[in-house]
Amino acid sequence: MVKVNAPETVDDPWSDASTRPAGWPGRPIMRDVAELAGVSTQTVSRVINRHPHVTAATRQRVVDAMRKLDYRRNPAARALVTRRSGTLGIIGYESPLFGPTSMLYAIEGAARAAGYFVSVASVRHLDRGSVLDAVDWLSQQSVEGVIAIAPKSAMAGALAEASPGIACVTVGGGSIDAVPSARIDNVAGARLATRHLLDLGHRTVHHVAGPGDWPEASERLRGWRAVLREAGRPVPAVVSGDWSARAGYEQGQRLAADLCVTAVFCASDQLALGVLRALHEAGRRVPEDVSVVGFDGALDGAHYLPPLTTVRQDFSELGRLSLGLLLSQLEQVEGALTQTRQLLVPELVVRRSTAVPSRPLGSPNASPFTAAPSPC
Repeated sequence: MVKVNAPETVDDPWSDASTRPAGWPGRPIMRDVAELAGVSTQTVSRVINRHPHVTAATRQRVVDAMRKLDYRRNPAARALVTRRSGTLGIIGYESPLFGPTSMLYAIEGAARAAGYFVSVASVRHLDRGSVLDAVDWLSQQSVEGVIAIAPKSAMAGALAEASPGIACVTVGGGSIDAVPSARIDNVAGARLATRHLLDLGHRTVHHVAGPGDWPEASERLRGWRAVLREAGRPVPAVVSGDWSARAGYEQGQRLAADLCVTAVFCASDQLALGVLRALHEAGRRVPEDVSVVGFDGALDGAHYLPPLTTVRQDFSELGRLSLGLLLSQLEQVEGALTQTRQLLVPELVVRRSTAVPSRPLGSPNASPFTAAPSPC
């Protein structure tokens, strides 16, 4: 894609005209805003386009004038002059899951903050056909580029195939070399969670995994397993499920019945919620008997009982990174798009669901579940 640099005052092509064109009665134009604010039309354009070299006082005068006149940008006229629509496309995934939903909001917020209009195409299925249809629909909206939430690699592959002439960025676990991507470092996050539990003194850490065909789940499993192997600790068997609290509850029932389990790392906060319920029903106390860590940083996690230790993903920063990648693509000439990857390391948020393990099994003050000599 070729970027066309435009003059600073192109937001309103008639801003410097002495009279408005025919058929334009009463609509305020950039010159009106400039006169009311006591600045030049160039300054108004700089405020509209978020140029950094404008004083706060001047910016406020311009904003106040725009509100008083009910001035609105004219994207159609601007596109005629700049050959750019000022619109970005986002391909979202219709899902109640915390991760994809948070990514969508973060990307949309970053794009709007940068002065872009946003057109969203949601897909119900994570397959090639759905992605191709979404790109085609967005192309009809004359978007300058596309950011796709791609939790599976098949989506990223379809995006690369869909339109080689449009700048694209993927966000999420599904990525390929042909498309720039912004992603959470899931391996690093899993390592943080597992290392935290081992450092507390737990002999090993059990894992409740997400679906095996999601890269995020596979990466979190890989990070968990790597830390245990590096520490020379036993690596428990893993059963993959989905991301739901129901799946966590089912796996939690299995783990609660095993008295050797003292620490559990869950691939999502929703999985952790199900595990917490299963442990509670079995009479296993958290964190006295079993420590639990989630992954996501969902706001509700602070209100679980007990509040959940989790690996927090900074979705706002992920949105900014993905937008920056896309804008960098728009700066390149056709055929020379930069292939870039951005990995964002998550943060461990320690709350009350993790603690030093209780006394060894069979000790005088052990819980009723651990009165017998330890088989672990």
